[in-house]
Amino acid sequence: MQLPDFITSQLVVSAITIVLVVHVILILVAYLVYAERKVSAYIQDRLGPNRVGFDFGLPFLSKLKGAIGLGQPLADGIKFMLKEDYTPSRVDKILFTLAPAIIIVPALIGFVVIPWGGVWDGVLPLLGQVTDGPVHIVGAKVNIGIIYLLAVAALGVYGVTLGGWASNNKYSFLGGLRATAQMISYEIPLGLALLSVLLLVGTVTPEGIIRYQVENGWNIIAQPVAALVFFIAILAEANRAPFDNAEAEQELVGGYHTEYSSMRFALYFLAEYAHLVTSSAFFTLLFLGGYQLLPFINDPLTTPEPTGFLGVLVKLGVFFGKVTFLVIFSMVIRWTIPRLRYDQIMMNAWQFIIPLALAQVIVVSVLVYLDLRGLVPQLIASIAIFAGVLAVAPLLSKGIPNRKVPLYGSRFSPMPGERVRTQSGEAFALEDRPVEGSAPVTG
Repeated sequence: MQLPDFITSQLVVSAITIVLVVHVILILVAYLVYAERKVSAYIQDRLGPNRVGFDFGLPFLSKLKGAIGLGQPLADGIKFMLKEDYTPSRVDKILFTLAPAIIIVPALIGFVVIPWGGVWDGVLPLLGQVTDGPVHIVGAKVNIGIIYLLAVAALGVYGVTLGGWASNNKYSFLGGLRATAQMISYEIPLGLALLSVLLLVGTVTPEGIIRYQVENGWNIIAQPVAALVFFIAILAEANRAPFDNAEAEQELVGGYHTEYSSMRFALYFLAEYAHLVTSSAFFTLLFLGGYQLLPFINDPLTTPEPTGFLGVLVKLGVFFGKVTFLVIFSMVIRWTIPRLRYDQIMMNAWQFIIPLALAQVIVVSVLVYLDLRGLVPQLIASIAIFAGVLAVAPLLSKGIPNRKVPLYGSRFSPMPGERVRTQSGEAFALEDRPVEGSAPVTG
């Protein structure tokens, strides 16, 4: 049987890659929620999820009971599906329903240009037809891969904005406005950091960027400032702490998803982690050498050259390992650094991060023009940029936003002649010994 000309080995491998990676990301996202809870519990000296296993109450599966809480994502998924899908009155029902889909779809289609497994130089049988490689282990091999990834990632803000506006809720609307302004602001340094990488490597194809790093060293070593700016920007783009002001519980109840419930809320929840996975894969591609295991070591299994099936599996493991490390690192940041105020986030973007990214692009442009593309000149330039920022920072004016206004008559601003006493006068409250303070002492 002769297959049509458009059905090639590359098309088949791309389709298989898309199906596999989508399911891997969905499972990974579910267990990233579990990992988030475990990481936060470890940092806060708690246990976290440790009860739900995979026994489902069946005696013959009793050995799977508990299982350090690995069944928690499944229980959460069942809970979301069984909860009432409530739609408040006076909402824009069409946009209210579409918004969660609009935010999850870009997160699940951005990965298709990521070269997860490099190039496979194998044999693929197609219905009696044998086609030889090499084939690229990528969802879509296009020459504008990086541009496509940027365009798709920029669509996520529409789901947040439309969800906040369509909810007919002041808190949701404010959360949507915050997310819009924040994403617009941090897309500028993200694009500038990406531009500095593209100026250095001279290509927009993902395979070309990895090949350059294999031959010349990882970009995180040559351009640490660009890597730092890019990582900060992807945290802000994904609404991750300390940039999660769009859903600040203390101020906005729940932010843009306040009115959502059931699976529509779950889609927002999963989209955050899906965006984080795609952003981490983007960072790995640009700065961590992609699927190369170690910098400056050209081992035969993780080379950009075509490899066998074992090499493809190793590259997949290395790439996903780096992505998982970055996601866990983002979780540690969330539970280490407190949430910034909204004005601090915007001021940091426009007064510090954007100028830093601009300086990086200008310096890299000059070095590329002078044909100083090597790792050492680039690293020295990045160190000089960072030193210049540290030298200029003390000279800038220190504005004090939100200056505290004394509240007349409070404990910090007492009225004239008033003696402020903050300690309780109750004997029970002053007793530091638990037994004597809670029970009468006899004899």
